[in-house]
Amino acid sequence: MNALPGNEILTLAIALILAGGLAGLLAGLFGVGGGAIIVPILYQTFIVIGVPDDVRMPLTVGTSLAVIIPTAITSYLAHRKKGAVDEVALRLWALPCVIGVVLGSAAATFAPAALFKIVFAAVSAAIGVRLLVGKQETIIAKDLPRPLPMRIIGFAIGILSALMGISGGMLTNMAMLMFGRSIHQAVATSAGLGVFISIPGAIGYALAGWPHMSELPAFSIGYVSLPGAVLLAAMGMWVAPLGARLAHAIPRRPLELAFAVYLLTMSARFVVALVW
Repeated sequence: MNALPGNEILTLAIALILAGGLAGLLAGLFGVGGGAIIVPILYQTFIVIGVPDDVRMPLTVGTSLAVIIPTAITSYLAHRKKGAVDEVALRLWALPCVIGVVLGSAAATFAPAALFKIVFAAVSAAIGVRLLVGKQETIIAKDLPRPLPMRIIGFAIGILSALMGISGGMLTNMAMLMFGRSIHQAVATSAGLGVFISIPGAIGYALAGWPHMSELPAFSIGYVSLPGAVLLAAMGMWVAPLGARLAHAIPRRPLELAFAVYLLTMSARFVVALVW
């Protein structure tokens, strides 16, 4: 695909600038800066520029993880400075999470594109339905479980995040809140875990896509599009404050409903792609 870089680069740049602006607006509006916003937009962008279907979803996931890296690091350092990170949970989750990410990234070398679509559609639909019904978090314990269950949870978060191209924030938040942690601790710890997900995830997808370079857009490193990562991150950071200001003008429940509709719509989009 990268044999004709001229028109492709221009088309890719224009599409990614528009996609980055939309991703930033939605991220600021819904308070979610990870792959739940980026993946569907990137996927549609890669359709527009003609990326083959068998590499489109892995390229989307790998690029999304690369976009998340600077946000995750910045957010984690800011939360850690305020002492909001649950260091016990982060230590228990870090290694198994990285193992899950490595395995999820390795799956990109042989797994069919349908696997990534199924995982994204299923998890997005589950979170969307929960937001739609407005059920509050169910607290199943007042403290974190023993180390082994915690490591199993960390592994699950890692592998699902790697297959979906997300920082794991939504999954980590749900887990932390179920075990009696405050929303502030949940968000702060999610940011920390996002570092352990995004960096090895992006590296893993870059390596996994190396044998498919002839099918990928210009300036891709394996399953990571460098123009995609740079332009989405830059435009997202520029436009996100506008979405955040808009969010403060809207009550929380309508925002939850809007985000639920977005997740369910994107989930349905991938289901249609699978069936079609």
